Amino acid sequence: QVQLVESGGGTVQAGGSLTLSCSASGSIVTINAMGWYRQAPGKQRELVASINNVGSTNYADSVKGRFTISRDNVDNTVYLQMNSLKPEDTAVYYCNARGYHSSPGLLTPRQYDAWGRGTQVIASS
Repeated sequence: QVQLVESGGGTVQAGGSLTLSCSASGSIVTINAMGWYRQAPGKQRELVASINNVGSTNYADSVKGRFTISRDNVDNTVYLQMNSLKPEDTAVYYCNARGYHSSPGLLTPRQYDAWGRGTQVIASS
């Protein structure tokens, strides 16, 4: 299976910056896409940014120009640089990875859709 571990959350004043990181480990064959989602209290989880295995990125309109997603394919790590944070960015941020993994007894790789446990980001006004 595949495990994701996030780090980098915290509390900053509005206008400040934080960088989140997420490392993937396990029986990984491929990581086709990695991304960050967030969930604020009382709201549904939403996509913040994603990046595929050739570096194409996608951002939510609310973070365009402020957040930057990047990926290290050697270390299987994805980063989210968050600048000009706003109080409405306050949420639990979750890392996601999708691809194929191997497993003992499997002849061919299987798809996975893995999630991290989340890291809290608070931007105080």
